[in-house]
Amino acid sequence: MKSVKPRKQRKELFHAPLHKQRKWIAAHLEENLMLKYDRRSVSVAKGDTVKVMRGSFKGHEDKVANVHVRKRYLEIEGLTLTKADGNKVAKPIHPSNVLITKLNLTDKWRRQSLERYVPEETKKEIEKEASLQLKELEEEQRRQEELARQAEEEAAEEELEEEEPLKEEPTATPVEKEKPLEEKPAKKPSAKKQDTKDKTEKKTKKPAKKPAEKPSKEPSKGTSQKSAKKPPVKKKTPTKKKPSPAKKKEDKPHE
Repeated sequence: MKSVKPRKQRKELFHAPLHKQRKWIAAHLEENLMLKYDRRSVSVAKGDTVKVMRGSFKGHEDKVANVHVRKRYLEIEGLTLTKADGNKVAKPIHPSNVLITKLNLTDKWRRQSLERYVPEETKKEIEKEASLQLKELEEEQRRQEELARQAEEEAAEEELEEEEPLKEEPTATPVEKEKPLEEKPAKKPSAKKQDTKDKTEKKTKKPAKKPAEKPSKEPSKGTSQKSAKKPPVKKKTPTKKKPSPAKKKEDKPHE
């Protein structure tokens, strides 16, 4: 970094491109590796064996499981944290708290960068070590493939065992003939019960009301015209009442 100001250094660290951030995830080499490769530090890669130098897991040595470039931390095999819900999560460790004890030489580009400023004897040693590591990798891949095949075969066998009993037909068992049920004579209801039933039926059943028949204006066809015509009703003439003699006297004018 060019600047001395921490403000600008932090800004460059957090806003740097990925190819720079990947180089900055580096750790110190062990003394024998430092003399062999003539370097003090190398960028950490997946598969490198590493020893934790600080923290609660100090002294733990194992392979690097994963490298997070954006978050700038490592994941080492065997280092886990238990969450509140019981699940286990990989413990993140900063590369500055780690010492590289063995390098992963399976990548040819990494070998080329290591062999750049190294004598020919060390170059041959690097190549031999790389060939051994590649063989170990192939063997591990074969083992994993065999385990996967075995698991698939076991799963297929279990499925077949489950299907076989379903396919087997059930053996025919002799069916016993059902005996006809003897019909019991129906009991006659007693006379008292019949009387009570009749009374309840009478109470419940009400006579249906017949609609009132409207008198027909037209005479029926069967009857004669004489019977159809009604006799004329005599009108009573109103009789005039004679005025009382007292009223006649009142009507006369006074002389």
